Amino acid sequence: MSEARSTQSDAGLVQALRGGDSAAWEQVVERDGERMYRLAVSVTGARDDAEDAVQSALMTAVHTIDTLDDDARFGAWIDSLVASEAYRRLLARPRSTEQVVIDAVLPPIDRAGHFEPMSDWSSWIEAPDHQGEVRHVVSDAVEALPPDYRAALVLHDVQGMSDADIAGVLVLDAAAVRARVHQARLFLRHRLSHELESAHHMCA
Repeated sequence: MSEARSTQSDAGLVQALRGGDSAAWEQVVERDGERMYRLAVSVTGARDDAEDAVQSALMTAVHTIDTLDDDARFGAWIDSLVASEAYRRLLARPRSTEQVVIDAVLPPIDRAGHFEPMSDWSSWIEAPDHQGEVRHVVSDAVEALPPDYRAALVLHDVQGMSDADIAGVLVLDAAAVRARVHQARLFLRHRLSHELESAHHMCA
């Protein structure tokens, strides 16, 4: 579907939603439900929490649809509601692993104030035989991130949300969102490099 057709479709859909058309809400669930669920899972990492987040976001949308001031942004608006509900559940959930202190696990900084270079494992990572191990390390690293860093990373890099929309979800300013995304990326790269170097030395 082209962007123009999607915008026109959203405009008509929002009008029906504002009119209390239950069939229109069913259309939202049918059209966008899977995307909203994937978004919630990416933030919470838990299916049950994701399902609850989507249901709560839809209920919020029903009661607040009149606050949407740009019909063409309906998709981004409801995604933000889902992300907010998912983030709230992430914050409330007991941590299953020890939460890292992000500043303590970033790569070392040299005298000039730059992060020291890390080994380049790109060719090893891209090898098909290593994809399972890479996914496991990355998944564990994302799980270890503090909630705000995890949410900023997945909403930006996985879901493609704008800094402004993420800032609304995390109740931060856009600069703080960008800083968290940058530091979360560095942490993941550092953790992956460390794990791969350890595995390499064990096999040597």
